[in-house]
Amino acid sequence: MSRKRALIADTFCLKRRRSAADAVAGDSHAEGAADIRSSLQNLMTLFSRKLFNDSLPPVVLKHQLYSLHSDRTSVDKQLNELRASGELLMFQLGFDSEAFALVFAEDYRAKVLQGEAGRETLETVEKFLDKLIPGCSDLSFNKEKMLKEFLFTDSEITQLVKSGVLTVRDAGSWWLSIPNSGKFIKYFIKGRKAVLGMVKKSKYSEILKTELEGRRTTSHVKFQMKYHIHDIVGAELVECIQTTSGTVLRYVDGNIN
Repeated sequence: MSRKRALIADTFCLKRRRSAADAVAGDSHAEGAADIRSSLQNLMTLFSRKLFNDSLPPVVLKHQLYSLHSDRTSVDKQLNELRASGELLMFQLGFDSEAFALVFAEDYRAKVLQGEAGRETLETVEKFLDKLIPGCSDLSFNKEKMLKEFLFTDSEITQLVKSGVLTVRDAGSWWLSIPNSGKFIKYFIKGRKAVLGMVKKSKYSEILKTELEGRRTTSHVKFQMKYHIHDIVGAELVECIQTTSGTVLRYVDGNIN
């Protein structure tokens, strides 16, 4: 039985289905990374770009991959390799201490520079991206690293915070962040609560996954329904029960206050 989760609490190791190819010596890492990359690309097609006037890069919550994969340890390793290679960035979203988002680095660069066009902070932001994307997998940066390793001045750090690529973590340290992501977080939380409410209000607090996928979105659900279903399944906010009629999603008590 799935563990109970608070409404916004997430788990952040990845699950994946192992394929026969994963067992082939010498090929497993490359194939695993390709598998995770493909899953991320598929999930990102569910991201509603128009909702944010195409100002945000496609965002996937790390735990959404749980609904597609089962081998957490192996996938976590492949995910870290994609981050270390500079292909993928991870962000602590701020509404929960363990809420992480995944964005492809080139998508992040493109949207950040798009938003910086014509601004006085552009040059500093470009300098930061050039140091970040080649292979920095940090979620946050302290002042010593920013000054001595990245060679930024105090005024440049202030510009990076102003641009939204950094947010204050505490005195002398900053989170890497996605500019203008506040609306995304607001819509995500509201949508999660609404979709969980649909499951809870169903007969016996359970519903066929296909039926939920077919539900029309409401004013409280801004994203595609499948985006939220990957969220609530991956975060174990619902149980998945296999039946002859298909997968049934059952509400887990304690998720909505």
